[in-house]
Amino acid sequence: MKDARRWLPGAIISIGLIVAILYVVDLRAMVEAIRNANYVRLSIALAIGFVWMAIRGMVWWTLLRNRGAYKDVFWSLSAGYLLNNVLPFRLGELGRAFLLSRKTDMKFMEILPTVVIERVVDLGFSAALLLTALPFVVNVEGADRIGYIVGGVVVLGLLSMYIVARNTRWALDLFHKLSARWPALQRLGGSFLESFFAGLSVLTDGWLFLRFLFWMTVNWGTAIVSYYFIISSFFPEASLIWAMFGLGMAAFGGAIPSLPGAVGTFEGVFSGAMTLLSGNASTSLAVALTARFYNYLNSGVLGAIGLSLQGQTLSGIYQRLKNLRVSENPDITSES
Repeated sequence: MKDARRWLPGAIISIGLIVAILYVVDLRAMVEAIRNANYVRLSIALAIGFVWMAIRGMVWWTLLRNRGAYKDVFWSLSAGYLLNNVLPFRLGELGRAFLLSRKTDMKFMEILPTVVIERVVDLGFSAALLLTALPFVVNVEGADRIGYIVGGVVVLGLLSMYIVARNTRWALDLFHKLSARWPALQRLGGSFLESFFAGLSVLTDGWLFLRFLFWMTVNWGTAIVSYYFIISSFFPEASLIWAMFGLGMAAFGGAIPSLPGAVGTFEGVFSGAMTLLSGNASTSLAVALTARFYNYLNSGVLGAIGLSLQGQTLSGIYQRLKNLRVSENPDITSES
């Protein structure tokens, strides 16, 4: 029942958006748009998608200070993306940290902060894309405020993590002082925070963070190009601005509670963005479904290989992640 309360709101939102899309869209026109798409451009977009995954591996490996082998980071990341597409509660983020902890000498709670930092900066990039594209998009009132709000939250979040990373002893002392009445919480929480704060130390290394931002910029630039080829396969008049606006909106859509993999929310937000630009809802849904298919294809192929190399199955790792508990000496790397 407790799990149901967690996933039910997202399921309602996803199903509601799917029903709304089916009500508005002409499915025959959508199918016709898929048939008439430019498959040369779609093939290029598919290839770029795999390149995007490789660059994303470099983003995470940089945050990890190049610890561990790149191949272990890449396959753990790929498996995490697959898990996010099929498991609830974005367990793929925990999953990739868990899988990487099994292949390296890094602890789970040491890896997890890098995932948090990566996702926070992702929000910042999506806000920047949206704000850059908005002047070229008409009749989108209020969206700029959303971009500024998200950008402000991202900056505040990074600043807060940076302050904590620079003052870990103060933060730990404050925690111990506030939790003095609960010895169990103090013991377990202290161990958790020590590992977590150690992972945040990447924020205090200026050169490392600049390299991370470089690879993140290349990664988002690659995504823009990939989305451009997908969109222009259906709308030849599309420009890079279309790709930037669609990608920025899709990133925000992924933050909305939904079924696993942002089912319904991604299609609703992305096809809505394309409809604003083109005025054609049916072809816009074809674009969104194609982007969705490519997402599943890329993460499915690479993620399945990643899980196989780790000797894991979807059901098996789901149970491990559900039962994952951080204790004073967490044994999450064992084979049991």
